[in-house]
Amino acid sequence: MAQRRIVELIDDLDQSTIDEGGKVTFELNGTSNEIDLTNANQEKLRDALAPFIKAGRRVRPLASRGSSAVAPPSADERGTIRTWARRNGYAVGDRGHIAADIVAAYRSS
Repeated sequence: MAQRRIVELIDDLDQSTIDEGGKVTFELNGTSNEIDLTNANQEKLRDALAPFIKAGRRVRPLASRGSSAVAPPSADERGTIRTWARRNGYAVGDRGHIAADIVAAYRSS
């Protein structure tokens, strides 16, 4: 007995069969997302995001940043960051790890 299996890729937005199109991956709020879309819905997504992309700035993808978006401070930088943090109302210990949000705030100041 012969069998034929047919696999259809379905658009995640409108449930139509995807003849042309496929997977789109994007990041938002630190989360990577993936969606299967027809070419028409891919175009709608890109058109909707276009003004935000134009106004934004490029950064490295999260995957290439490693486990933390903030590089740890160097030995020379730690003392300066601790002093700055205390002057700016952050609770920071005399030794040990400095929280990534404090390092990021220092570097952006």
